[in-house]
Amino acid sequence: MPIPPYGFAYQENTGYLIARRVVDCVVSAAALVAVAPLILFAALAIVLEDGGPVLFTQSRVGRFGRLFAMYKLRTMRRTVCGDALKPADGRDARITNVGRYLRRLSIDEVPQLFNVLRGDMTLVGPRPEMPFLVRQYAPWQQLRHIATPGVTGLWQVTCRSTMPLHRPEATALDVEQIARGSLAADGAILFRTVWSLFSAPGAY
Repeated sequence: MPIPPYGFAYQENTGYLIARRVVDCVVSAAALVAVAPLILFAALAIVLEDGGPVLFTQSRVGRFGRLFAMYKLRTMRRTVCGDALKPADGRDARITNVGRYLRRLSIDEVPQLFNVLRGDMTLVGPRPEMPFLVRQYAPWQQLRHIATPGVTGLWQVTCRSTMPLHRPEATALDVEQIARGSLAADGAILFRTVWSLFSAPGAY
């Protein structure tokens, strides 16, 4: 377990938060328009294989511990959707055939752009975790909830394929990201995220 970040200090940068909100809204709206045909095709594929609903909503922990409903395209079978960790061997029988492709290409994450427009999430920030896992956190891990959760973040572009989000080591990455937050740092993470989609490492 990593040493908790003693001495961590967070100072709200109003200018950065306002600029980030503008970028979030502009980029999310543009992206949703651009990928609308892809989402419609994915929705049709989901319905044809497993019926409705197309969207999957799940309670996640946001900034300051506030719960919100996070949106995804449904990739699990209707009868087994719920809060649970994926099997350790990576073979998850709950996932539909269409869902495997959606996850591999991270297409199932696109509806979270609506969360960004609502203000529940930002494009770049700590990934929001399920409440039952947050209840198991060490006290210092709650530091990650100082920031608005993101669609992507340092954990995703660094070790998503090798380290579960609830691990303390992953939280240490979140705290590092919060400490050095800036538009330049966010832009670098977004670039790395888009680049990783071509090889889809760690998608699940």
